[in-house]
Amino acid sequence: MSYIKFDKSLLAEFDQSSKREFLETNSLGAYSSSTLAGVNTRKYHGTFVVRQPQVDHHSYVLLNALHEVLDVNNHIYELGVHQYSLTAHPEGYQYLSSFNLKKIPTFVYEVEGHKIQKELQFVPNKNQLLIRYSLLEGDRIEMGLKPFSSFRRIHKLRSADDRSVSVNHISNGVSYCMEEGYDSVCIQTSVKNDFIAHGDWHYKTEYLEELRRGYDFKEDLYSIGLLLFELTNKEPVVVSVSTKEEDLKGVNIDFQNILRAKEPLNNLDDYLDKSADQFLSNTSSDGVEICAGLHWFGRWGRDTFLSLPGLTLYRNKPRPEVCKKVLKTMLKDLKGGLLTNIGVGASARYNSADASLWFFWALQEYVEATNSLKESWIYFKSEINHILDKYKEGTLYNIHMKENGLLYGAQKNVALTWMDAVVDGVPVTPRSGYTVELNALWYNAICFSLEMAKDANDLGFIAKWEHVPLLLKTAFRELFWSPEKGYLADACDNEQKDWSFRPNQIFATALKYSMCTQKMSESILQKSKDKLLTTKGLRTLSKDDEKYIPFYQGNQKTRDFSYHQGIVWPWLLGHFAQGYVNVFRDNALPLLEKIYSGFNSDLDDYGVGLIGEIYDAEPPFEAKGTITQAWSVSELIRIKALINKLKNHLYKYL
Repeated sequence: MSYIKFDKSLLAEFDQSSKREFLETNSLGAYSSSTLAGVNTRKYHGTFVVRQPQVDHHSYVLLNALHEVLDVNNHIYELGVHQYSLTAHPEGYQYLSSFNLKKIPTFVYEVEGHKIQKELQFVPNKNQLLIRYSLLEGDRIEMGLKPFSSFRRIHKLRSADDRSVSVNHISNGVSYCMEEGYDSVCIQTSVKNDFIAHGDWHYKTEYLEELRRGYDFKEDLYSIGLLLFELTNKEPVVVSVSTKEEDLKGVNIDFQNILRAKEPLNNLDDYLDKSADQFLSNTSSDGVEICAGLHWFGRWGRDTFLSLPGLTLYRNKPRPEVCKKVLKTMLKDLKGGLLTNIGVGASARYNSADASLWFFWALQEYVEATNSLKESWIYFKSEINHILDKYKEGTLYNIHMKENGLLYGAQKNVALTWMDAVVDGVPVTPRSGYTVELNALWYNAICFSLEMAKDANDLGFIAKWEHVPLLLKTAFRELFWSPEKGYLADACDNEQKDWSFRPNQIFATALKYSMCTQKMSESILQKSKDKLLTTKGLRTLSKDDEKYIPFYQGNQKTRDFSYHQGIVWPWLLGHFAQGYVNVFRDNALPLLEKIYSGFNSDLDDYGVGLIGEIYDAEPPFEAKGTITQAWSVSELIRIKALINKLKNHLYKYL
């Protein structure tokens, strides 16, 4: 494939251009996102969305949209789009002639023989968005920019009020703020402009994706007026949107230098690499963290550890130092052996039995990538001991090690695993007691810790834990494995076993230290391939189960019921692929190549150049959820690394 591009035949079709979304980010958690049509269909869309650490840890929509207004031969044309009463107005998408994502989002509009190009990108490591307008055809036009703002948290909506918004004149632009304590929005142009003040509310703007998802979908937006300037074919105009007044001297050159430093995007590998950077954020107080998914997920513990190796260690240019920083960042919130499920500091929630165990896996991947067994033991020894001891002794949610070595965890109406959907206060998949992946991870964590301790000659740790793996392995096989069924139980509690065929057993085949025999793993993987594998990921429940729900649709309650009852998750493919390589070795290559290449078709749909969170479980396997998810991207990167390793191994013997 070449880089992603669309022409007028698609862009002029509102149903097509409004369902495809673009995303640009910086390294501070800010983003700019909307649809190709230019209409915001989600409350999460916005031209300038930034964190407000002085307020809290969330992201805020400061500038919802920046609409272009053109005066061409004394005729007014509006390039922007809003939705009112289920109708698009104005219909600026009609003037779109092309879009491409060769490096950055690039739009071209055609109006009365004039061709205007619009490109947008963030300044690295800065909350400053640059938008460059170039007149590709035509001599000159008058151009106006009309900002629409809400100044609210991404999950909320704004209603009109009688507030007075003061606008301040700054160098070649204006600044304004709608909420005390928030950053201002500063809009400046690289050429002189005239500002026509006209503060007014635009009522009942509609977000159709929120309507479809069963949420409130109407919002009132405030506009301060219009910035007017002249655009000629001699030099582009660069618009700066920032949280402070900027010095725009040489900004045209700056824009070009930033663009030149970016690698062109020509294939799935390139788009995955760009996506990987979009999840890594530098924070002033916590170091480096991972955003679980855009637009609406923040820091999640489980997601962080699961996606961390792919986002840092398996890329063409590995970043092990970033991996280590993220691990240390997450450990700051370690409490009672548990790492956070969601949130930071005082707002953190710890209802995740597996997040701490996935930390061991992520550390294991880091150690193997950096050959730092002894060094990592010394660096992380204290946290490792703390987690294992607390899990053994017992911690929140009745998580503790039994006499047989198995890990148990249960609390009424609390979902402790990654299948965590809750409806009306009750988990949809009540996986309490002994769960298959929790114990697979527990075994791997202990064995890996012993490996590090032995390398560092830590005799005390060895003596304390050396007897557990064999005890645990024996109990695991007795409790979970059915020779007749040929697969592992999903969960067990009070002598009741849940034999629902789910992908959670995959991890027992994929981890470095596995309690499964070769024959057990072969059976699990073959059955999983037959029952769960699709072109977009693994189903969360076998389609022959009476609880199977193939489509993710309806309001939040309906969607939550289906979330882990069949719906397909791409991230599971990484561990399926690893298990397949562990068991079938070189013979796994054709299947892995087929899985990876199957995502080429996803790049020009839903999130453009992105890989979504989930997919329907039946054809056409429509993407749903977030337009880009950290562990979806990371695990595809890891699959590509496995493919490359297999090829290198095969080539040795050709």
